[in-house]
Amino acid sequence: EAAMLGQPVYILTPDVVGVELTGSLPEGVTATDLVLAVTEMLRRQKVVGSFVEFFGEGTASLSVTDRATIANMAPEYGATMGYFPVDAKTVEYMRSTGRSEEECEWFEAWFRSQKLFGIPSAGDIDYTRVLRLALGDIVPSLAGPKRPQDRIALPDMRTSFARQFAQSTADGGFGRSAGELSKRVGSGRDGIDLGHGDVLIAAITSCTNTSNPAVMLAAGLLAKKAVARGLAVAPHIKTSLAPGSRVVTDYLSAAGLLEPLQQLGFALAGYGCTTCIGNAGDLADAFNDAITAEHLVVAAVLSGNRNFEARIHPNIRANYLASPPLVVAFALAGRCNIDLTTEPLGTDRDGVPVFLRELWPSSDEIAELLPLATRPSDYQARYRDLSRDQDLWNAIDGGDGDVYAWPESTYIAEPPFFDRFSLEPPPVTPIEGGRALLLLGDSVTTDHISPAGAFGEQTPAGQWLRAQGVERKAFNSYGSRRGHHDVMIRGTFANVRVRNMMLPADESGARPEGGFTLVDGRQTTVFDAAEHWREQNVPLLVFAGEEYGTGSSRDWAAKGAALLGVRAVVARSFERIHRSNLVGMGVLPLQFLGEESWQSLEIDGSETFHLAGVDGALEPRARLQLTVERSNGQRRQIELLVRIDTPIEATYYRHGGILPFVLRQLLT
Repeated sequence: EAAMLGQPVYILTPDVVGVELTGSLPEGVTATDLVLAVTEMLRRQKVVGSFVEFFGEGTASLSVTDRATIANMAPEYGATMGYFPVDAKTVEYMRSTGRSEEECEWFEAWFRSQKLFGIPSAGDIDYTRVLRLALGDIVPSLAGPKRPQDRIALPDMRTSFARQFAQSTADGGFGRSAGELSKRVGSGRDGIDLGHGDVLIAAITSCTNTSNPAVMLAAGLLAKKAVARGLAVAPHIKTSLAPGSRVVTDYLSAAGLLEPLQQLGFALAGYGCTTCIGNAGDLADAFNDAITAEHLVVAAVLSGNRNFEARIHPNIRANYLASPPLVVAFALAGRCNIDLTTEPLGTDRDGVPVFLRELWPSSDEIAELLPLATRPSDYQARYRDLSRDQDLWNAIDGGDGDVYAWPESTYIAEPPFFDRFSLEPPPVTPIEGGRALLLLGDSVTTDHISPAGAFGEQTPAGQWLRAQGVERKAFNSYGSRRGHHDVMIRGTFANVRVRNMMLPADESGARPEGGFTLVDGRQTTVFDAAEHWREQNVPLLVFAGEEYGTGSSRDWAAKGAALLGVRAVVARSFERIHRSNLVGMGVLPLQFLGEESWQSLEIDGSETFHLAGVDGALEPRARLQLTVERSNGQRRQIELLVRIDTPIEATYYRHGGILPFVLRQLLT
């Protein structure tokens, strides 16, 4: 929004981390397997805020689409950018996707003139630090069930699910008894029973993998072989195909692979972001009822980037990222607690067990079909005229005025960001008598803070919509209602998997999940608590652990916190984009020093907080004193690092955020 009004985007000069790739990928291993290994490694190496540049002979061996698969997941491994240098393969990719010869020649000449052409070898460039990864060590893998960096080798899926199933929620598991794992219950629909580990959503989706012809053709070939053997996907599994490009269905159709995918249920749902952002649509009511009544841990398998809690579907707790062919395989198997290297996917028409190794396509089979995905004429035909074959879009009356004449709507409204706006910024004041709104753990994602999926009638957002006369079936999702602040503020911290440590634990150590907190010992929703403290003019703080704000660069995660009255977020570390967004909304990011945390300070939510030094003279990376005053009057002081990182961010903060700053610039 600020960039649209001419405001530059500022970042600190980053470290550049070099990743040397050596060797080549083994037979049967995909670019998805590689990117999941890269994500696992780089998260451990803490590359947040860094540029990551890939080099070495292994890098040069990768196709451009394999490189793009890795670069596309930079947000998941925390980097500002994942960069592959330009080489001859890049130029050839431009040719094969419909660029003119003149464009390709100009492109190559420019990079050569800048001495940026070609993949560097080891020792050519002095990186901040160098990491190494042998491509020959990569194995077929998935990642999950809650984070993209939690890679699981394919043979370990069965034991991994069982371990997570019985692990306590405090340790990131599902907190169930191991004896429950084999339990199955009736769904009340068509004689279908459900159990822990059952796959209910299988989706070939997202930009990361559907832009890679090799893995898409592999999925189609696997589907073709499965259909030939008489295998089928159970009808209660929600399957879909949603490529990022119309050319994908062109080359799948030309290869004769679109039909077998459709026969297994992977019919075209549309082009673009679907299941990965929670737009898969709902499950059947009978399945939802069985899952919630019996507390089933069911699964989704998708070829997307992100599998954060409740992102795919609020009732699906185990979510795994996988290559498109593995998505098809797990859909056929129907469960995730299986070792597909030793257990069959099913039985063929003759009752003979069918194993994954029998269906997995060879690299030669894939290579034979790859030319169908690199026909320049396909790309030129599809994208020469973007209005062609878009009847629904073309039928929309956009009007011809300077602004839209929006009717009264529960989808879009003027936000309150400029209420009480003045040409002179109001003074920045210390935080006095603040209260904790939430106490959170590690890896709190922007999906936890501002979910994008569906929500129920009893949530604050659902109650508000019902009060406006909106029926439950028309609620849609948080993501679809981002234009209306009254919905979004009520959805902030309302993810059904948010665990607020202020809430008392039960005998097993588990705490209530959802958007709840305590006010004077009484459990209430986060929104109602924020309204209570707003009426008393009490500033609010959120406390968290490591990696606060990972995931999507979701502006409403910062906007919602600001509108709830959160003055500061205190965490052990921040994800780069969300930290910047907090400053941009006038919310102060503060970082614990050393080994300190809210747990080590024994904060439980009953305290009041005083933060001195928050004024118009606040400097980047300053240190402030936070006083923790307990209910018995005892006080403790700690030093916190201000995560305002640049002078311009300090200016934004003094103005109450980037939007008021830009408006004042325009008006003066």
